[in-house]
Amino acid sequence: MEFSMASSQPDVRKAALMALTAQFVKQGHPPTYAQHMATASIFQADLELRNAQFTRLIAWLKETHIDIYPEALALAESVRQEFEQRVTGEF
Repeated sequence: MEFSMASSQPDVRKAALMALTAQFVKQGHPPTYAQHMATASIFQADLELRNAQFTRLIAWLKETHIDIYPEALALAESVRQEFEQRVTGEF
């Protein structure tokens, strides 16, 4: 049996959203508000995971590939600047 991460992620996320929404409703929040709270909680956890992954990757590059580490930092900074420009509408 082959396990596919791509096909299971949406199911896991949907189940997590449903369970978390139900928990917020159980705590007395209105269903629509509870769904927004659950979405925000999952989004925040995802951001924290990606930040941890990126931090670990940059540390690994610094330890094992010092030759490309400065270029990786420069690339990360350029992505941050591009994103900031998109968000602020400055092109």
